[in-house]
Amino acid sequence: MRNFILFIRRFSNLLLFLLLEVICIVLIGRTNTMQGNDIMSSANYTLASMYEQRDDMAYYFALRRMNDSLMNENLRLRQQLTAYRQVDTLTDSTGKVVTYNKDSQRVVKYADYVYHSAKVINNTVGAVNNFITINRGEADGVKKDMAVVSASGAVGRIIHTSKHYASAISILSKKQQVSARLKDGTVGHVIWKGQRPDELTMRDVPEQIKVKKGDSVFTTEFSFFPPDVLIGVIYKIETVKSKNLKILHLRTATNFRRIQYVYVVENKMAEERLQLEAQNK
Repeated sequence: MRNFILFIRRFSNLLLFLLLEVICIVLIGRTNTMQGNDIMSSANYTLASMYEQRDDMAYYFALRRMNDSLMNENLRLRQQLTAYRQVDTLTDSTGKVVTYNKDSQRVVKYADYVYHSAKVINNTVGAVNNFITINRGEADGVKKDMAVVSASGAVGRIIHTSKHYASAISILSKKQQVSARLKDGTVGHVIWKGQRPDELTMRDVPEQIKVKKGDSVFTTEFSFFPPDVLIGVIYKIETVKSKNLKILHLRTATNFRRIQYVYVVENKMAEERLQLEAQNK
């Protein structure tokens, strides 16, 4: 307390001057004079800037919670879309489970997709074969050979799992081919040539197939991916006259340099399919 009193006595003249200055500024600001309007305008601008910086800071620290919320919302919408696209399951008079489409025609259900959200915690883009590590593992239902997609397109395939983590080989890998489909139904394979991480190639497309720049290329049900996941968009068409073929150059749908969140796609009927196909070997 004694130090505080000594401080007041030592700087009493300065403190009195500052107090009078504040009083004068307030009095001028409350008038309708030009100086008063300028003072109020400057004060409002300063306060607005402070409030904006405070809101920006609060927004920054809330980004993680917002991203998690958006990820969960996207996951729910994807689950609903998948359920809408699948056929209906009913029980017939004998108690057997039968699936029907919207026209009540009996069909065979070949897939049952379930999506799991995950965060990317490691990612490579400059190697010959690139990999992505996610924060979901066996404890979360993630298994080997499940597809990995982003909100914008195809990403890769799970190859290793632990209890809480999993690694996926991305489509930016020379040993990872992806079954692909053009808009007219033409099927082929998309590969990465090991150069830029935003470029893919679809080779051996028949020359008579009509394609143009800007056309989209999607996944098919012949691979580990769900069908109709966007792989990329054609930006260049190269014709090989000697072989009557076209080479399509694609821009990847997924930005692998900035990927942060992904979905692991589980096909609950994949195991039955793989067991059946293994008998053909």
